[in-house]
Amino acid sequence: MTLKAFITGVAGPRLLDKEKAFLKESRPCGLIVFDRNIENRDQLKRLVDDFREAVGSDRQFILIDQEGGRIQRMRAPHWKIWPAGARYGELYKTDPAAARQGAELVYQMMSEELLDVGINVNCVPLLDIPVPGAHDIIGDRALSGDLKTIIELGRSVAKGNLNGGVLPVIKHIPGHGRATSDSHIALPTIEVSRTVLEQTDFKTFKALNDLPLAMTGHLLMTDLDPDLNVSVSRQIIFEVIRDWIGFDGLLMSDDLSMEALSGTIGERGRDVVDAGCDVALYCKGVFAQMLDVAASVPDLEGKAAQRFALAHEQIKTPAPYDRELALHLLSRLQA
Repeated sequence: MTLKAFITGVAGPRLLDKEKAFLKESRPCGLIVFDRNIENRDQLKRLVDDFREAVGSDRQFILIDQEGGRIQRMRAPHWKIWPAGARYGELYKTDPAAARQGAELVYQMMSEELLDVGINVNCVPLLDIPVPGAHDIIGDRALSGDLKTIIELGRSVAKGNLNGGVLPVIKHIPGHGRATSDSHIALPTIEVSRTVLEQTDFKTFKALNDLPLAMTGHLLMTDLDPDLNVSVSRQIIFEVIRDWIGFDGLLMSDDLSMEALSGTIGERGRDVVDAGCDVALYCKGVFAQMLDVAASVPDLEGKAAQRFALAHEQIKTPAPYDRELALHLLSRLQA
């Protein structure tokens, strides 16, 4: 079965009949779940199973933003509460080895909860480097404000996910840390020179460019492309993300429904794919907009299909790990 080059959200905790018919017809390559889709373990697992059955394939990516801290969709009392990314960076200052090991083992333990309900992609690690004066949309989601620390902890987070049978997503490529506005609401403008960006923001992504999945940031980087934001700029996607950073995995856009983008939802879907994103991500779950996105994007084919397949091949059987040590490190991070 040929899937289409978009990942979709759905409206609620159970698929509507019209959504089932839509999924069968449109064949998205993935589903992303949010708070509105989640009630408890059995319900969420059933939603994921029903999605796969409706599409008629078990090869889709099922995504979630389970970062920890303020961004986690699966919450107590049904699941654990996880620390924010910044907690790992704080521990790194006094005990780098424990921070690296904690990032790896805690995210592997988190992956058990995800796999239990059929989720195989977690949208971590953030590789953004926050700077003073930036908008707090990143804030304590960032692993650190230090480049070297982010690279080391980002690698550990990714390794923990992969060891747990879940694919990581590096985001928000090529770097959201300098944004002075929230891209959910407006288009952030970054006016720093390319030279500076190459020495800082881009380096975290270059260091982890071998990972299978990445998500763009909706950002206007004026020294790279004064007119078009990253997600719709062929110049940035090919000259920076693909060439300078060297990322050759599956590239998805950030959410099409964010106000940083312009045009109709369908036009946004077309524009991100035309610019070089392999897959368009649509999160909101509004049915009319789901139809528009599906109509605007092509089948997943060519290089994009190869990248999708290569990423899917990296989903492995979970490896054994020291759960007692993971719980000990989790308690240190939560202290």
